[in-house]
Amino acid sequence: MRIVTRPDFDGIVCAVLLREALDIDTPIHWVEPGEVQQKTAQIQTGDILANLPYDPRCSLWFDHHVSNRPDHDFEGAFAVAPSAAGVIHRHYKASGQLDDRFDDLVFHTDIIDSADLTMDQVLHPEKYPHILVSMTIQNWDGKEAPYWDRLVDLLQTRSMDAVMADPDVKSRCEEVIRQNRDYEGYLKTYTRVDGPVSVTDFRDLDPVPSGNRFLPYCLFPDTLASMKIRYRDAQKTHVLVSIGHNIFHRGCRVNAGHLLTRYGGGGHEGAGGCTLDVDGAQEKIDDMLAVLKANEPV
Repeated sequence: MRIVTRPDFDGIVCAVLLREALDIDTPIHWVEPGEVQQKTAQIQTGDILANLPYDPRCSLWFDHHVSNRPDHDFEGAFAVAPSAAGVIHRHYKASGQLDDRFDDLVFHTDIIDSADLTMDQVLHPEKYPHILVSMTIQNWDGKEAPYWDRLVDLLQTRSMDAVMADPDVKSRCEEVIRQNRDYEGYLKTYTRVDGPVSVTDFRDLDPVPSGNRFLPYCLFPDTLASMKIRYRDAQKTHVLVSIGHNIFHRGCRVNAGHLLTRYGGGGHEGAGGCTLDVDGAQEKIDDMLAVLKANEPV
């Protein structure tokens, strides 16, 4: 029995809860949503799939993305909810396999994954341990798997104060604070405002800068949505596109998850992403931008 999830804060907390509820000690299998959608992920009977699109090969599935709403029977639980961790938490508390010990962790996972944040939390994440730790999980590089595994162990067994005191976590948090300072400059240089949308295009940069994904909403407060574009890899064979609603200026009527399913991606109503082949990518990006600018329900 394996836990199969994605390496973001919600996925990591999903792994914490599943390990605790089901007493699992096998290694976690980390995959991207696109790998599941494209059937390249190695899913097998007995796997517990969490915070990812459904795959019929798994034995249990837990998710919360509106674009993944099921139309078939399955074992596990689904709800359009702030986080997949919250779906798992409710499921196993109802059965008595989890108690109240992780309530605070799930509360913070809900607000982080649903972007239910204040301006102060975005501008000063160093004041908010859960938010800062979530920002240390930055990419899909498989070389980072030992750190993701470490976070699962820490969050399952230690208090947040103890997690923050761990030397690796502390070092990465300090690096995130530095990156966020630099990221503001990159955003100002590589972002254009096109009507109600801020478009950040990092395709000219290698490596692609990392930083606070909510910062565009502070820098471009009059926009309704953001789009970020970058290459997935150094070979420039695929383009990653992320779309999000401005969390401080509500008014975007486009369901991001539904829009991105047209291009092989998905996500929440307020945020999502997709991976495009480089051939034809710009045409699809232009189409997405046109939909966001029209701001009609999708």
